[in-house]
Amino acid sequence: MNVLVDTDAWLRAIGGGLLIGSAAGLMIIFNGRIAGVSGVLGGLVLDRSTGERRWRTMFLGGMVIGAAALTAFATSLPVPQLQTGWLGMAAAGLIVGYGTRMSSGCTSGHGVCGIARLSMRSILATITFMAFGVLTVYLIRHLIGGPA
Repeated sequence: MNVLVDTDAWLRAIGGGLLIGSAAGLMIIFNGRIAGVSGVLGGLVLDRSTGERRWRTMFLGGMVIGAAALTAFATSLPVPQLQTGWLGMAAAGLIVGYGTRMSSGCTSGHGVCGIARLSMRSILATITFMAFGVLTVYLIRHLIGGPA
C-alpha cells in the first residue's frame, strides 16, 4: 500500500493551526475574550449597545485583510472546488449560522478556545460538530450520490 504524503499540505496545516492558536491566545490575554468568530460577528450585528463594536470590527476586518494579503503574496495556494452553486452555499451558511446560535458558538470558539480551556460543553459541542460533519459527507457521497 502506497501512502502519499503531501508535505506542503502538512506544513500549511501546522502553520495555520499555529496562527489560529496564537490569535486565540493573544485575544484572551489582551482582550479577555474568547476568539469565537460567530460570537464576534453576532455581537457586531445584533448587539448594538455593548460599545464593543470597534474591537469586533477590527477582529473581523483583520481576518478579511489577512486572507486577502495571503492570496496576494502566496505563490501557490490550493484552489477551492465548490460542489454547489450560490443557492447551496447560502443554504449551508444559514444552517451553519442557525447551528452556531443553537450551540452558543462555532468551531473556533468551542473547538479551539473551549477545548483548550477543558470546557466540557465545548468538548461535547465539537464532538457533535464533527459527528454531523462526517454524517453529512457520508450521506451526500454515498446515499445521495454527490461528488466523490
